Amino acid sequence: MRDVVRGALVTPEGVVDDGAVVVDDGVITWVGDVAEAGAAGVAEAVQAVPAAPDRYVLPGLVDLHDHGGGGASFPDATSVEVVRTGVAEHRAHGTHHLLGSLVTASPETLRERVTVLADAADEGLVAGIHLEGPFLSTTRCGAQDPDLIIDGDADLTRELLALGRGHVVTMTVAPETPNLLGPGGVLEALVEGGALPSWGHTDADAVTMRTAAEAAAAALAARGEDARSRRATVTHLCNGMRPMHHRDPGPIPTALAMAARGELVVELVADGTHLAPELVREVFEMVGAANIALVTDAMAATGMADGVYQLGTQRVSVADGVARLADGGSIAGGTAHLLDVVRTTVAHGVPLADAVLSASLVPAEVIGHRGVGRAFGALRPGYQADLLVTDRELRPVQV
Repeated sequence: MRDVVRGALVTPEGVVDDGAVVVDDGVITWVGDVAEAGAAGVAEAVQAVPAAPDRYVLPGLVDLHDHGGGGASFPDATSVEVVRTGVAEHRAHGTHHLLGSLVTASPETLRERVTVLADAADEGLVAGIHLEGPFLSTTRCGAQDPDLIIDGDADLTRELLALGRGHVVTMTVAPETPNLLGPGGVLEALVEGGALPSWGHTDADAVTMRTAAEAAAAALAARGEDARSRRATVTHLCNGMRPMHHRDPGPIPTALAMAARGELVVELVADGTHLAPELVREVFEMVGAANIALVTDAMAATGMADGVYQLGTQRVSVADGVARLADGGSIAGGTAHLLDVVRTTVAHGVPLADAVLSASLVPAEVIGHRGVGRAFGALRPGYQADLLVTDRELRPVQV
């Protein structure tokens, strides 16, 4: 079956003002300017569809860091149906693929939740699993429960990866956590199990951060991973992290330097709450869109009214759309959809094509093709036809 979608196409290379996407049996077979359709042999199909200058056509968005939405919390999900509710909230707003993110919990709870998310991944509801903890810094724990943070445990890591049945994509780890590096450490267990470290919730100094990040890059290279796609990430850069100071630089300069060289992907929660818009714009200019993943860090309140919600063991109060721990006031995840994050990023000076690249193809390459079987995250021939049509204000029209 052939379908054609017209509008201003947002591709990894830029925006095509009057373009078309031709889809055959769920796969993109042609993308380009309508004026070039004749040379490609698709003119009749393309010209049968009216021009849509008031519409953008984007690839389906991809979220690496998502704890839920629509009232459903992945860290509290005891069934696939709960996961389905959270995923539906984000899919309705253009996020075609997401990682189900957990939070620090007891080993027994993590075992249970990983099993539920693995079942959801088997059904294609989530593109994989992100473990945020439990090997984190209690000093920079943010909304993570400090009483449940533990030292690095390679055996527990291997057990969680096994329960994840190949679906665990990333694990947030503090670079300073004990038992991380060296033979038999957590990093070795992650890489051997096919998962990526994501550096975060850390009070590490610059040397510790660089040592861990370079060790991870070397371990991934030794496994033959593609250096441009399967890269370690940095969990919500600047949030849950020792701030930069000129005499105590901490982990942030190392993360930026390695991202600028294409050795890391840095997550940005660019929702207008977690980071100043000026910082988001400057990071794009420093490291480039190809080394950034825009994420939501969404929790159950996404798409819901203000109120009190649960995030693992923590009670979260949401007021004016901002989620904070009911006890202590720390920011406790986000309430935006990924398209909202893209809109906010563009509104503050980042080019549309760059913002979309960082919310689609970059995170898709981090995930890889596991569970999908075909490349996704871009308007390119041969890619899965996940399309998002928006108006010129980047509000969803059709998913």
